[in-house]
Amino acid sequence: MSNPVDVSPARRSARSVVLRVLSAGVFAMAGLLFWMSFDTAKGLDIRTDDPLLRLSDRVQEKSRQNEQLDNELAGVRRDVDGLAHTDSGVSDAARKQLARLGAEAGTVKLTGPAVSVTLNDAPPDATPLVPGVPDPQPNDLVIHQQDLQAVVNALWAGGASGIKVMDQRLISTSAVRCVGNTLILQGRVYSPPYTITAVGDQEKLHKALDASPAIQNYLQYVQAYGLGWKVEDDRRVTLPGYSGTVDLRYAKPVG
Repeated sequence: MSNPVDVSPARRSARSVVLRVLSAGVFAMAGLLFWMSFDTAKGLDIRTDDPLLRLSDRVQEKSRQNEQLDNELAGVRRDVDGLAHTDSGVSDAARKQLARLGAEAGTVKLTGPAVSVTLNDAPPDATPLVPGVPDPQPNDLVIHQQDLQAVVNALWAGGASGIKVMDQRLISTSAVRCVGNTLILQGRVYSPPYTITAVGDQEKLHKALDASPAIQNYLQYVQAYGLGWKVEDDRRVTLPGYSGTVDLRYAKPVG
């Protein structure tokens, strides 16, 4: 029969220290995991299964922030314009030049007769409306960037004095871009239906729309699958002034 193991006080003390160190390590690892989870989430729902949904939410939030900044910038521009028209030492000739440049740049309001064009997606369960037309593919049923650009280009070609897409005025550096089935214009996101409004000679604007080969191609899909197309005349419309930055951004060579 073997003798019982004699555990000395020194060994018991060493074992106690080891246990305390291990416990502290476990709690430290748990705290680290909680912190990493919080840092990764940053207030987002990381349990959401669809990463595209999370991205869509962030895009919409950024769009709302951009809209707020645009409104603030428009307010500052109004204040600057107001100062330019007060007795601040600015000559009448300079004021007239500022007004002319603002009209040409699209930063001031524009009022006149207008033509509005509205485009919309077809129903998702659309079927061919014309005999002999093949069943539609998903891309056949949605508005594409090329469709919006075709309308904008035709209206400019028809002599439009100013154009707005949705609620935003276009200027020479504006870019109409689509990502998926949404429109991204000057930092803000829109969903169909899309309305494009141009101020100008209505007869010339209509002729330009009718003469556009790209629009005629789009109208074939309107007839075949039911894509939305509506053209309306307005006797008097006021386009907003462009409220974004007018600074040019371009690439620069390194060093």
